[in-house]
Amino acid sequence: MSYEQYRFIKFAQDGGVLTMRLNRPEAMNAINAGLHEELSRVFADIAADKSVHAVVLTGEGRGFSAGGDLSWFHNITPAEVDALFREARKIIIDLLELPQPIIAAVNGPAAGLGCTLALFCDMIYAADTAKLADPHVSIGVAAGDGGSVIWPLLVGPARAKQYLFTGDKLTAAEAERIGLINAVVPQAEVVAAATAMAVRMATGPRRAIEATKASVNKILRDTANLVLDTSLALEKENFFTEDHKNAIAAFLEGRPATYQGR
Repeated sequence: MSYEQYRFIKFAQDGGVLTMRLNRPEAMNAINAGLHEELSRVFADIAADKSVHAVVLTGEGRGFSAGGDLSWFHNITPAEVDALFREARKIIIDLLELPQPIIAAVNGPAAGLGCTLALFCDMIYAADTAKLADPHVSIGVAAGDGGSVIWPLLVGPARAKQYLFTGDKLTAAEAERIGLINAVVPQAEVVAAATAMAVRMATGPRRAIEATKASVNKILRDTANLVLDTSLALEKENFFTEDHKNAIAAFLEGRPATYQGR
């Protein structure tokens, strides 16, 4: 399969291992409308590619992904919000339905949807310099695009609420300690470590690995079925609040946000 139609994701394949890099390094791989739309297609395309037996997901440049590009949200129209949330659901469902093992190499900051993408991977390797966070609340919206699904499964409801309610950042070491990620490795080695695991998956008993993944992912899929539509609907509702509009304006103007609860 050709991936030439993708502009904001780079691909390289070595044997059965496909490496995909979020490719907006000038913006710390923040997710704009174009990258978001591509993410809503890419996992289904990879699932259909019989030459791919394992995937490495990482970011180009210094970061994994800074999350949603807030300049995208500044003048977003209701029709564009509708499209955004249709894509958001498809990203998570397609990622959960991906049959091949996918290994995250968190090579730098991972925030918001960027962090969610990493956490929905089958295994997560993070650079020792990486920071992880889901700061949706800081822009006045719910952690609707998957954070409310995956964080409680990985670290339990109480810790999930702590980080989702505050948007606080975790160091990679703290993320490993609480079970949010699998391993911390030196920054220069994180892609190699994830790739080594992907090679092991690609050259191992693939049918058994994929069958086991499908079984375990039933837990995640059932939780997504329970939570995702509600969390997306609530986040979408928040897009039209004064708190969200004021938070976006504050970010673009380089000043602290204030919230009025409306």
